[in-house]
This record gives sequence, C-alpha cells and structure tokens, in this order.
Amino acid sequence: MKSRVSRIAVTVSVAAALGLTAACGGGGGVGGKGAKPSKAKGSETAPADPKASPADSGALTRAELEKAALASGDVKDYQVKKMPASDIGLDSVPADPAACQPIADMFLFTSDPAARAATGRSFAAKDDLDASVTSLALLAYGSGEAEKVLDGLRTSTGKCTKYEHTGYQYSGVKVLKDPDLGDESVAYRLLGSIEGASVPTTFTVVRVGTTVVTFTAMNMLDGDKVKVPSAIVDAQLKKLKKLKKATA
Repeated sequence: MKSRVSRIAVTVSVAAALGLTAACGGGGGVGGKGAKPSKAKGSETAPADPKASPADSGALTRAELEKAALASGDVKDYQVKKMPASDIGLDSVPADPAACQPIADMFLFTSDPAARAATGRSFAAKDDLDASVTSLALLAYGSGEAEKVLDGLRTSTGKCTKYEHTGYQYSGVKVLKDPDLGDESVAYRLLGSIEGASVPTTFTVVRVGTTVVTFTAMNMLDGDKVKVPSAIVDAQLKKLKKLKKATA
C-alpha cells in the first residue's frame, strides 16, 4: 500500500507541475492574450476586465458560478475541493506552433477571448486504488464568446498534433468522439512530458449557453484508460443547468 500511495503522490505532483504550476510564466487571474493579471481575493477568481459587467454581457457572475459548481456531497465516491484562484484563469502564454494555442490555453483553464469570471473544483476518488487526478473549471463568457472558444478548440484539435508550452512538451493530441453534451461539446486527449514522466490527459469541454465547463482527467498509472468520470460530468452539468433555469 505504501508503494501505491507513493505512486499516487507522484501522479499528483507531476500533474501539478505540468498544468497548474506551468502557468507561472503567465501571471495570475482570469485573462486572455495581453491581459494583465487580475487581483483575486481568497480563493475567488476576479473578472478579466473590472469595467465589463458579466451581467450586462450575458455571462454568469462569479457568485453564480460558485452556486453552480459542485460541492462536497454532490458526487458519490468523490471528495470535492475548491480550486485556488491561482490555479485557474491564468494569462495566455504563446504556444509553438500557434495552431495549438487554444489547446495550450485550455490546459491552463484560460482562453481567447478571456473568461469574464471563473471558478474550479478538484476531485479525489475515495477509492485508494484510483490514482486519477480530475478537475473542472466553469468559465463565464459574454454573448457569442463561448461559441468562439469551442470553435477554436475544434479547429485546433483538427490541426495540432504536438506543441511546446511554458517549457514543457505535449504530444499525441487526438480528437475523441464528441460526447454530445450541453449545447455543444468537444473531447480530446494529449500526452504531457516532464522530467522523463509521461502524463496522459483527457479533456471534455462543454458549452451550456454562455458558460464553458472544462473537465480534465490525468492518470500516470493507467494511461490507456484515463477518462473524465461520467458521474462528475453528469452531476456538474445538471447543477449548472438547474441554476441557469432558475435565473432565466
């Protein structure tokens, strides 16, 4: 058991190095290309542009995203934690080649156009034998912006096969079958490499109105089967749709 726990710890640490800490080169806060880091209070993420009102733009507010996000007890067999603001919505950092930019951005839960507000959650399976690392981000956009984000990802996954971003190498970008979720969706996988370790990562990105939900799953111990748990996807989309219906 000690050996397995140790390997799980390695999975978590490498995943963090590849994704969240890789964003150190881009600054903090919600933002897109050329955006200045936004100030965040506590674990909340500030809007990209304080002058742009999410309510006026059709985007959900940060408070509404928090209500829509999964919480402890919402998903059976998983522990849910709120993601620190420093781990989500970082400024865009150029990827090489440029055709891979939307994929590279979404790895760090950012995009162009930038989200108006964001929040995230991380999940740990209660089963000690499950070494997967799962997370999600809810990103609020103005009218027409969420569609552009999905279009960009769809185009990028059709052209990009490998890229370099924030000093790390990514390869094996592969489009997966459209999960047909929300108003539109896209799914893909890739392989990150850091210090000789390979981290298979799967993405499911779903648009529900003006909100984009990005689900990611990483697993170094069982890369061929790494996938976003359907229980998390179903629960999150159901809760988001319920809030949108209540606020309509």
